[in-house]
Amino acid sequence: MSETHEYHGLNAGYIEELYERYRQDPALVDAETRAYFDAGHRPATDVRADVPRADIGASSDPTNVVTITEHELAKVVSAARLGRIIRELGHLDAHLDPLGSAPPGDPALLLETHHLTTEDLARLPASVIGGPLSQGAANALEAVARLRKAYSGSIGYEDDHVQVAEEREWLRSSVESGVFFHDLDAEEKKHILRQLTDVDTFEQFLHRTAPYAGQKRFSIEGCDMMVPMLDAIIRCAAQAGTREVVMGMAHRGRLNVLAHILGKPYDAMLAEFGASSSKTAQPAVAGTGAQGYTGDVKYHKGYRRAYALNGPNGPNGSTMPVGHGRGHRSEPTEMPITLAPNPSHLEFVSPAVLGRARAAQERTAGAGGKPPHDRRASLAILIHGDAAFPGQGVVAETLNLGQLYGYTVGGTIHIIANNQLGFTTLPRDGRSTLYASDLAKGFEMPIVHVNADDPIACIAVARMACAYRDRFGKDFLIDLIGYRRLGHNEGEEPAFTQPRMYEKIRSHPRVREIWAKKLEQEHIVSRDEADALVKAVQTRLMEAKNNPPVTSDSHSNKPDVTHDTGEIPGPQPVSVETLSKINHTLVTAPEGFNVDSKIARNFLKPRRDAFEADESAINWAHAEALAFGATLLEGTPIRLTGQDTERGTFTQRHLILHDPTTGEPYCSLQNLPGAKATFAVYNSPLSEAATLGFEYGYSIHAINTLVLWEAQFGDFVNGAQVIIDQFISSGNAKWGQSPSVVLLLPHGYEGQGPEHSSARLERFLELCAGDNMRVAYCSTPAQYFHILRRQAASLAVEPRPLILMTPKSLLRHPRVHSSVRELAEGSFRPVLDDPRAPDRKPGVTRLILCSGKVFYDLTLKSPEEKFADRDEYVNESRIALARVEELNPFPAEELKALLASYPHLTEVVWVQEEPHNMGAWGFMSSRLTELLPSGVSLRYVGRPDAASPAEGSNSRHLREQARIVAEAYAFSETATGAGKNGKGRVSRNGDAAFSAQDAPEPESQQVSEPARHK
Repeated sequence: MSETHEYHGLNAGYIEELYERYRQDPALVDAETRAYFDAGHRPATDVRADVPRADIGASSDPTNVVTITEHELAKVVSAARLGRIIRELGHLDAHLDPLGSAPPGDPALLLETHHLTTEDLARLPASVIGGPLSQGAANALEAVARLRKAYSGSIGYEDDHVQVAEEREWLRSSVESGVFFHDLDAEEKKHILRQLTDVDTFEQFLHRTAPYAGQKRFSIEGCDMMVPMLDAIIRCAAQAGTREVVMGMAHRGRLNVLAHILGKPYDAMLAEFGASSSKTAQPAVAGTGAQGYTGDVKYHKGYRRAYALNGPNGPNGSTMPVGHGRGHRSEPTEMPITLAPNPSHLEFVSPAVLGRARAAQERTAGAGGKPPHDRRASLAILIHGDAAFPGQGVVAETLNLGQLYGYTVGGTIHIIANNQLGFTTLPRDGRSTLYASDLAKGFEMPIVHVNADDPIACIAVARMACAYRDRFGKDFLIDLIGYRRLGHNEGEEPAFTQPRMYEKIRSHPRVREIWAKKLEQEHIVSRDEADALVKAVQTRLMEAKNNPPVTSDSHSNKPDVTHDTGEIPGPQPVSVETLSKINHTLVTAPEGFNVDSKIARNFLKPRRDAFEADESAINWAHAEALAFGATLLEGTPIRLTGQDTERGTFTQRHLILHDPTTGEPYCSLQNLPGAKATFAVYNSPLSEAATLGFEYGYSIHAINTLVLWEAQFGDFVNGAQVIIDQFISSGNAKWGQSPSVVLLLPHGYEGQGPEHSSARLERFLELCAGDNMRVAYCSTPAQYFHILRRQAASLAVEPRPLILMTPKSLLRHPRVHSSVRELAEGSFRPVLDDPRAPDRKPGVTRLILCSGKVFYDLTLKSPEEKFADRDEYVNESRIALARVEELNPFPAEELKALLASYPHLTEVVWVQEEPHNMGAWGFMSSRLTELLPSGVSLRYVGRPDAASPAEGSNSRHLREQARIVAEAYAFSETATGAGKNGKGRVSRNGDAAFSAQDAPEPESQQVSEPARHK
């Protein structure tokens, strides 16, 4: 600010306004202004200014000016301030509730707050208010009235939280110009009436007609305009060149959206209200003969249709004329629209929809490099509930993905179907904010509230959302404020909990009635024509009821791809020469790129040397990178994401190198010569639910892409348990989808805390049924290499999710290496036998079975050995040690062959690090029991039952690991709980097994676990 206080005109008025704020509270002005006033500067008391007068002709005439007093100038400042506040806070005076509740209001919107009267405004020119609405206004009073109509009518706009000035200016210009209200001609108004008739008649038919009456359907009534809004958005998207639309929503209104946006036939819809017959029952588990209905309830299902932009007929025969949009296509075109299936877990479909939309936007096949991303290729639409939007944490996680590099879809259009009620809960009990939409303010997206009983306003807002997304590539939120005509479901009485609200609803007209009456007054349709539309829909519905479909579609939406079940296909072998070429790319940086010296010495050099040595020298991360390279050469795209995944949580991966001088990144796999597919690797936000849901959706859509998601530590995946339970494990059985996402979950007991030890293997195994998921716990880099390549090869013929327990300490263990030839000449083996000489087998009486990292605790003797010398265990020659590398599908045939190869076997011992009620024991015990030859017993060795996975103490951990190893090798005539079905534990001396928990120790032995946020 200038040191002088001689300001003139509106600048002087602005200084007065700042000084008024300063006097109320110095914190209300910025630091520089505060310092200016603190120094004693004050607005001049004799300010005069030349300002156009409203009562002297047109304000645009530069000669029509008079000199006004300070008092008059204060009125100018106040009027300008009022205009600004109406633009910012006008939504608080908007009439948004169809049921007529009073808006909250704000004193700042009142004239008296600004010491203004209507006479004051009438004397001032409209230019004081500014903006498009002031043009042509007789004075400031008329301009303010226009502002109030625009900002406090049946639409409320919130954009003050949008930090980009260009976006705010575009939004306000759009509001005040009324551009999105234009072009709604008589034909489009009749089209809205036809749609509302479809929506309303369908719901009333279901409510009143046997056998549908009283059955759950979660009707749309009260937010009927959601269907015409979706139609308007989809038409605008098609006209803008969008090639695909992906939608997600919870159950409320889904049946109507399926019928009137997705075009699902009425007869198929009505058939799903009946019970499934045995003739239409599907196998309960894919690939097995077990019978039973596999599907989902009707209001969870999805559907897919091809939208013909210029086709003559829309869903169920209603005409769909072209509406307002950016540009027009003259040629017919088809655009697929998908409504993704969703469980009762409300908002969890949201990230899956974004993943599908992102997959549709990327071209991944044909050439290597980074996948090109075209945000205009697809549009994501998410419909939220007003209670769920602020209440479900996955919403915030999903919104956070909006502008992230590896996740953005170029803007999602969000609609809150606002019933003003959640189940039986009022807003004051369900959220701490004024609006259901307030969460979105933190993500800087425009928020527009609209009265669901004003069709013209609803369509205008839908058009505005499309245009904003098209221009800025960002999210847009519409808060469609309606009500819920019936209860949460159709079999309950809502007046028990909201009697006054439902008294209003019972007497409130339906929006179709309101709109039909309005068009009748405008002489667009007659009452007879409106009634005829209703009768036509009723006729179609009765015909559908009386003519059910011949076959039942148990999934409603067809599977994305159909596969035969059987043996999992393996990849083509890859030669040593090819692996060597891949490795050369992995260890070579481009000319001029500076590689960090530690990475060059400790990471790239060992990888280079590994191909020059004959011994086993390929570690875990090296095998992974080679598997990725071989997969890209064969034409399968790869997408790898997770927390710190580019570098690797344990500094093991380094798929992205950073020049220490310039900071520029470089990815060798994106520069692989001969690659026939793209490679993408992204660090994810600190989220599990949304990011894993996103990758699930991506894998559903990009069915030929190897999609991998990695947890920072394996147990963090439990933050995404809903995605695992409701989508990954059951998406095929319920909805006919073909998920193939790979979960990389660091797992293993190394003395860290309970939250850094277990990826909860038991939770995945208990969700396994038949071949719905593959669950593996590999123990060598070669096995990891082969299972990744097998997963890629199976995508086109038998996609399944793959759950991998991955290592931590084994990443750098000196004994955990594989040779180049093991990679080139081997293949994945679900079961690995004892590697020692087979001539030992006749003398073996005990077979130890285990999985993963504990194998090395049982076998390795190295300078790192923490356990007692193995020589103290007697009769070690009578023991063999084998590994079950793939737990599901259960390798029954391989295990049968393994057991048969030990002719004098008397017992099998399952050894694991995890507690007895965790890990693989619960899954393996009954299955192993069925395979055991007569006279062979089965018992368990591991930690006892526990409420928490690990001890959280390094010394206790070491003691417990030593006990497990000792017990696995101990022989005794006395066994506790031994027997074919026993789960007792045996110690060396025959006493009850010793647990580290039996003896106290100083807490100084505790080790601190790594912080999650590094």
